[in-house]
Amino acid sequence: MKKILIIAFIFLSTLTYAQLTSKEEVAQDLVAKREKEKKEITQSYLNLKNSLLVSDSLAVVKNAEALKNSLKNFKFKKLSLEQMSEATKTRKEIIELSSAVAATKNINKQRKIFESLSAKYWSQAAKFKPADATLHLQVCPMTGATWLSDSKEIKNPYYPKNMLTCGEVKASL
Repeated sequence: MKKILIIAFIFLSTLTYAQLTSKEEVAQDLVAKREKEKKEITQSYLNLKNSLLVSDSLAVVKNAEALKNSLKNFKFKKLSLEQMSEATKTRKEIIELSSAVAATKNINKQRKIFESLSAKYWSQAAKFKPADATLHLQVCPMTGATWLSDSKEIKNPYYPKNMLTCGEVKASL
């Protein structure tokens, strides 16, 4: 009888340890997947901004689509019901603005829509930003238009030919 109890105890201990290890591995996998999603969202936004810098309207369309697609399946975590509602609403607005950018090949219209998109994006940037990234809110003092950058160096996506370095860093995450 003692042997059976000892064997049962060892079996149950091993099973419990395996379950705990599995839960930890799953949690690590989910964290890694979430960070990958955040990197994809942030990189899509930055690629969109960089396409505007070189005035490549076709690349703008492609990168606006990438931003829209990367945002569609993103789930917010650790928010109150009110915060979740606001974040979901803003994400939807960013997706709609990304669609509007992708719907035109006119670079000036793309820049105008990007201005609204950037303002909305900044309001949620802390939730989209990967843990290892730094984002800077930059502003054009002539127009008040904002954009995000992963560098403190100013490269104005609204006026790249005339005022490429016109702007300043307003905030950082």
